[in-house]
Amino acid sequence: MYFAALLARTEDGWEASDTELDDVETLSDLVELARDASDDDTVIVFIEQEDAWFGLVRIEGEEDPRIYVSDGAAAARSSYGEMLTREILGDDPEDLIDELEALDLDGTEDGEPLDADGDEDDVAGSVAAEAVPAAPVGDRLILADLGLPPAELLALETDALAEIADALGAGEVLEAVR
Repeated sequence: MYFAALLARTEDGWEASDTELDDVETLSDLVELARDASDDDTVIVFIEQEDAWFGLVRIEGEEDPRIYVSDGAAAARSSYGEMLTREILGDDPEDLIDELEALDLDGTEDGEPLDADGDEDDVAGSVAAEAVPAAPVGDRLILADLGLPPAELLALETDALAEIADALGAGEVLEAVR
């Protein structure tokens, strides 16, 4: 289950709204959704999946979006998180696995023995797990100029949206839509 909200900065301050991601299939769809919320102003898209991870996408006018994900590995296991981590990290982890499998490595190239059962699929599976770090990924400065320094962003865990909104001065606005 996902929760998504938009925080849009306007001349009158921040406006908050929860949003549905049903029609979002790509990062471009998400950016379009945010740009529709506010013309040339700053829009922060917040996506959270059941306290497992959260992601931020910052859109300002026609500039490229800036992205931050709290836990890359957890996010990469979900559709919206995978979309964000792929944008941040580039290659799709599945492509990396395919490339490694094409090399037909058995683990003995560096003098390391195969697993006891000799299962080559475990080598590819471990690469997939390591391809996306179980740590924050993306632009840690994404909200620094708006009042949330990188150290505080990295410390956020559960109920991150409320803490982010408070740091931006949009806490009351957010509470009105929650």
